[in-house]
Amino acid sequence: MTISKKLRFEVFKRDGFKCAYCGKSPPEVMLEIDHIDPKSKGGKDEINNLITACFDCNRGKGSITLDKIPNQVVQNLEILKLKDQQLKEYQKYVRKIENKINKDIRKVEIIFQKTYPDFSFTEKLKEVTIKNFLKNFLLVEEIEEAMHIACACIYEQGRVEECIKYFCGVCWRKARNRK
Repeated sequence: MTISKKLRFEVFKRDGFKCAYCGKSPPEVMLEIDHIDPKSKGGKDEINNLITACFDCNRGKGSITLDKIPNQVVQNLEILKLKDQQLKEYQKYVRKIENKINKDIRKVEIIFQKTYPDFSFTEKLKEVTIKNFLKNFLLVEEIEEAMHIACACIYEQGRVEECIKYFCGVCWRKARNRK
């Protein structure tokens, strides 16, 4: 298997278009891709096993396994570890926000169920409508107030859909007035 042009470019870009062994860059030298673990010894054509090398350094190395990883690869590894840690922290933060939003949606649903105990919110109402209000327009307290208003105005058991529509209308009015 040959290394694709896209992967080759990604390795060059990652390595700053410099030979990891001697530090030279074009037009002084012609760059190539080298395998850290040689293909002849089972090395794969994967970005983390590839390194930028100039023609001379690559030919000089041949199929020798690296005993010492070049500094640039070590630095790239540290950057990858940092990026991985940042991604994990970001995902943790997103989960925290999602949990808060779900708790806020549940608060609104509890208000609704005090008037309509036999009914629950549909997934669409939770995941699309109320989540949209919470993320983009209103505070949870404003949404709770809108549900109190809707439930007080439309109290009859058979009018659940009208209550939800009225609630959405109150929320949109609040959102428009906020701008």
